[in-house]
Amino acid sequence: MRLRPVAGVPGHGARGVLDAAVRWVAVSELADPTPYLEGGELLLTTGMRMEGDQSQYVARLVARGVAGLGFGVGVSHEEVPPALVTAAEEAGLPLFEVPRETPFIEIGKGVSELLAAEQYDEISRAFAAQGRLTRAALRPEGMHAVIDRLAKEVGGWAALLDEAGEVRHATRGANTDAVVSELSRLRPAPRPSEPRRPEPGGPAEPGPAEEGGGGHGNGVRGGGGALPASLALSGPGEHIVVQPLGGGARPRGFFAVGAGQPFSPVTHTVINAAGSLLTLALEQGRTQLEAARRARSAVLELLLSGAREQAGAVLGPLGGRLPEEPLAVLAAGADALEALEPLAFAALFASSGERPLAVALVPDTVAEKVALEADAPVGVSLPCGYAPEGLNGALDQARRALAAAAGSGGTPGKGRGRVVTFGELAGQGLLGLLDRAAAQAFAAALLAPLTAYGSRADLVESLRAYLDSNGHWDAAAQRLGVHRHTLRYRMKRVTELLGRDLDDPGVRAELWLALEATRR
Repeated sequence: MRLRPVAGVPGHGARGVLDAAVRWVAVSELADPTPYLEGGELLLTTGMRMEGDQSQYVARLVARGVAGLGFGVGVSHEEVPPALVTAAEEAGLPLFEVPRETPFIEIGKGVSELLAAEQYDEISRAFAAQGRLTRAALRPEGMHAVIDRLAKEVGGWAALLDEAGEVRHATRGANTDAVVSELSRLRPAPRPSEPRRPEPGGPAEPGPAEEGGGGHGNGVRGGGGALPASLALSGPGEHIVVQPLGGGARPRGFFAVGAGQPFSPVTHTVINAAGSLLTLALEQGRTQLEAARRARSAVLELLLSGAREQAGAVLGPLGGRLPEEPLAVLAAGADALEALEPLAFAALFASSGERPLAVALVPDTVAEKVALEADAPVGVSLPCGYAPEGLNGALDQARRALAAAAGSGGTPGKGRGRVVTFGELAGQGLLGLLDRAAAQAFAAALLAPLTAYGSRADLVESLRAYLDSNGHWDAAAQRLGVHRHTLRYRMKRVTELLGRDLDDPGVRAELWLALEATRR
């Protein structure tokens, strides 16, 4: 187009017309066209109203961010006005002469074609990068391979973090300390009624960076309040973008990307593509995990029904193995399933109308060791085999031991959990095998006539002394510090109020159990 630079070219101390980034072409003959410009335009004019000093005109263009000025000669002026050349040179505004035979529309078309080619090149590079990321996602390393590839695509580093902000994988030079610190700062402390860890939003556009090491992002709801849905950090020589992973309402992880230069639109496209692939891998893994868990629950049901061969056939494709006999059954809350799965055959088990339990089958020799690894109360059965009667009985034992572990003592586990074996319950006598709440309710109902009796005589303690003395009047009376005739009178009142025969061994056993339950 034979455009001749006349000011702001290399060698004049300015950035040069060839270095200016042009976003579009605009044509205007106004004395002040800046209200109609956005910045980055190549402004074309024939100077119809240009006379005298042009320093103010040029200053307004520079302040608006105009990329350059093209002056068409041969219409209002035969050459570019010297005052305009001087003002443009002093302000560093690229200025060039447009000959009469070059229509402004030709320049507009030329710039438009160059911009389209540039955009096509950017899209092509983004598609190529997405293809490389997709191939990385298909590798055995999965999400880790995507992170490694992403770091190469952005010319920086990348890192993968779990939902709690713990780093799971990072490339060399990753500034994970800054990411973890910022996530911790933005994550509010949970309210007392809420858990600390957030549950497992989709990738979001990164927010604009703040200068001087600051950062901000949009929020989604987390376990204790608003968690960042996107985050951008900027500091001297480093720019970081953090995005969430997961398809639900709450993030199930995060990934971070950092580089020494600001991210271009193409780079942001690549980052978003990586986020989609990571989220897809995360959700596919979760789907596969849930399917495997359902299959293991079916295996457990088959074992309990005595179909051991069928259970093995279902478990085989999953790559799992059942322990050899003798084995022990572990029972814990459903939340303990994740901790037990790497250590043993574990599955969710739910009886009608009851909450699901995590049930594990382990060799008897390592049962307590495995149970101690669970961050939850655990009940352990006595040794058993795969015969359905024994296995169902062991499951019942483990559930009873779990109730005791959840309610009171036991051996301290890895976290807050306690471990109770059924053998310990059996050593505590018959009451140790009974549900505490049920036993206490039974005791309250059975002894209610005695506790409601209005006499000053303590019939409940008199009954306890009588039973503890095995029905010997003199020993029981001495224990209470009363005459045996007084005790006989009290036992007569007990018989009348309860409507039961104290000479009946079954009645005595029920009353003794009720009295013992009131002590627990």
